[in-house]
Parts: sequence; C-alpha cells; structure tokens
Amino acid sequence: MSKKAFPKWMGYVLRSAAIYNIVWGSWVVLLPFQSFDWMGMDRPAYPAIWQAVGMIVACYGLAYWIASYNPYQQWGIVLVGFLGKVFGPIGFVQHWYEGKLPLIFGLHNITNDLIWWVPFGIILYQSYRYHVDTSRDNPSPKPWQDALRLFRTNQGNSLEELNQKSPLMLIFLRHFGCTFCREALADLSQIRSEIEAQGQKIVLVHLSEEIRAHEYLKKYDLEEVEFVTDPQGQLYDSFELVRASFGQAFGWKAFARGFRAGIFKGHGVGKAEGDGFRMPGVFILHKNQIMEEFRHQSVADRPDYGQLAKQAAFPKAKA
Repeated sequence: MSKKAFPKWMGYVLRSAAIYNIVWGSWVVLLPFQSFDWMGMDRPAYPAIWQAVGMIVACYGLAYWIASYNPYQQWGIVLVGFLGKVFGPIGFVQHWYEGKLPLIFGLHNITNDLIWWVPFGIILYQSYRYHVDTSRDNPSPKPWQDALRLFRTNQGNSLEELNQKSPLMLIFLRHFGCTFCREALADLSQIRSEIEAQGQKIVLVHLSEEIRAHEYLKKYDLEEVEFVTDPQGQLYDSFELVRASFGQAFGWKAFARGFRAGIFKGHGVGKAEGDGFRMPGVFILHKNQIMEEFRHQSVADRPDYGQLAKQAAFPKAKA
C-alpha cells in the first residue's frame, strides 16, 4: 500500500480529541461531583460509576493520540470513537425523554460527542477513499481456478489439491480485528461438525498475520481447521471480493450489528489489519466448480454456513 500522506488537519483533530478526553476524563475521576454541583443536580449515589466513565474517556484519549500518527491506517480507532459519540447522545435523549436526566446534562454530549461528528466522519470517509484509491494500481487478478494452484494452507496443502479431493468450503474472513470475523469463528465452532458431516472441508482465508490466525483459531476451538494467510488480498481479488463501499462498511447495519456483536455478544473490537475495507465471502468448491457462494452485501452480513453446506450437498433441493 502506498505511503500517501494524510491531511495534517486530521492529526490536529485527533490530538485535540486526545487532549480533551484526557483532561475531561481526569477531571471526572478526580472531582466526580463538581459538574453535578455546577448544573444544580443531585450528586450521584455511586460516584465510582461516574469515575469509571471518566477513566474510559481518558483511555480513548490515548487511543486518539496513537491514531493521529496515521489516521488512514488506524481508522478502526476513529470508527470506535465515532460510534461512542453517536450512541452517547442517543442514550442521553432516551433517558431525558423518560425523565431520568435533566436537559442540562446534555451539555456533556455537546463537547464530548456532537462537535466531533463532522471531523470524525470526514476522517472515516477519507480513509475509505484512500484504501479504494490505493487499490487501483494492483495488477489484474488471476482467475480463481489458477489462484487455487498458487495458494497453500498453513499445513502446506495446495487449495487445488484439496478442491479435487472433496468439496471445499472456502471462507474469506477479512482480519481478526474485525468483530464480524470473530463472530464468524464462533458460528463456525458451533456448526463445524455439521458441515464436515456433509463431506466438506473448511478452509479459512484471512488478511492478518499467521500468528494471529493461530491465536484466534485456538480461542474458538478451531485449531485443526486449515487456513490461508493472504495479507495482500490476492486470493480475494481472484474471487472478485471487492472493497466495501462507504455504506457497506459504515452503514447503519454495520453500526447496529457491530455494537451488538462486539459489546453484547462479547466479540470485541480490534484494530484493522491489512485491508480493513475488504469484503468477506463464502464459496463451496469442488473440482473447479463453484457449487454455492455467499457474497456479503455488508460487512455485517451473517452467512448461514450450515444452510450453504446443505444446499451444496443437495443441489436439487435449492429453490
């Protein structure tokens, strides 16, 4: 990927956000009652909870400072911060409407959240454009049939050889910092035996480093599943898995599903690794034919791997 410079204002914005977060968070930790006194509100019965909020905000400040050195590569940090700045005011409006918080408490949302929407949103959009533009210089991809001969799994097996022996469920996961990638691993861990009972072999493709694959496959009890490390996305190109549009990567579905999978389901959010805008997909192959495929329309789409396996095993049952 080229070293195209990012606009200097992005670094200034993120460092300003970092300083603000650290100062505001430290204030809340050290003087948890002061803002309530200024606004004429009752002091909270459990100040430790409010202080914990301050600590989290201050930690975000450290993350913004790191992101300021290269917003294009650290766009994941900006995205997580942007999500917090969107959901924070939504939560306040809900509690104000229910009469649980006074309107004056919303002053926190103005400086903590609302004033950052535009600059953070522009940084995310420009990061997307950067990743799209730097992909245009890539050479024309090889046909997927040829690409299978070039790529080997972590166990040294050629994808073409595996494809000739039995149906191959080739699952493109993006990278292991992705919440939806981790969710996919959890789904596969539960459905793996059912897929293999159909005579299909699972092989994962990812954009992260190989050591990260070992780490996460072990975490989800998938150590025995073979994988292909493709940080340049060449195999993705061969299967025409393009980069996500801005809406596919940052649309409401990605926000809502990401919050649910990352926070409520506990899959978390990590930094982008490799091309964070690459779309995932699923292909069931056998003897140089695509028996079934699933092409994501959003990074948040959740394939039904078991149903895809059944449809490939019993093609006449398809509608």
